[in-house]
Amino acid sequence: MPTLYTMPGTCALAPNIAIAWLDAPVDVKVMEHGEQKKDEYLAINPKGKVPAVTFEDGDVLTEASAILSWLGAEYGKESYARDTKLGRREAEALSYMTSEVHADYGPHFAAQSFADDKAAQEAVKQKTYGKLAKHYERLEGNLEENGGDHYLGKRSFADAYLYVLTRWIELTPLKIDDYPALAKFRERMQADDGVKKALARQNMEAV
Repeated sequence: MPTLYTMPGTCALAPNIAIAWLDAPVDVKVMEHGEQKKDEYLAINPKGKVPAVTFEDGDVLTEASAILSWLGAEYGKESYARDTKLGRREAEALSYMTSEVHADYGPHFAAQSFADDKAAQEAVKQKTYGKLAKHYERLEGNLEENGGDHYLGKRSFADAYLYVLTRWIELTPLKIDDYPALAKFRERMQADDGVKKALARQNMEAV
C-alpha cells in the first residue's frame, strides 16, 4: 500500500484531504516537526520536506501538486482526468497555488534565508505580505467568479490546497475577514467530513 508522509501545519494536508475524499487505499504517516530532517526520512526524500508518497516497488513521489495529480489519476478516474475541462483547470490552479502563492510564503517562514540582519528580514517580510495580499485578492476574485462554493465551480483538489492557504493567512498580518468569499469557503471546508478526517489524522484543529 502507498504511504503518504505528512506533518501538521504543512501543505501535505492537501493530499491528505484528497485521500479522504477519494477513500483511497493510502496509508497516512504523520511525522513530528523535525523528523523530516532526520536520516530515516531523508533517505526517502532528500529535500527534507513533506509531502512524499512511497510505493511498494520502492518508488517515491514528492511535491503536493504531483501527488494530487497521481491521486486523481489513480483513484479519481474521470472526475479528475486531465483531458477534461475541470482537470485542466485544476492543474492550472494547483500550479499557481504551489509555485507562486506557496513560494511567496518563503520569506515569511524563513526570512533568514533572504536577509542577514533583523531589520532587513523585517523589510523582506513586509514586502512579502504585500505580495501575498495580491495573491489572496486574486484567489478571492476567482472563487467569487466561480460561484463561491468551490474554487473552480465544482469540487476539485484545488479546494484542498486553497484550504491550506486560508489557514496559513492566520500566520501573517493579513486578515481572512478582508476576503469574505475565502472566509466562507474555509468555514464550509471545515464542515466537510473529509477535511475533518484529514485534520484529525494530522492532529490539527479547525481555525
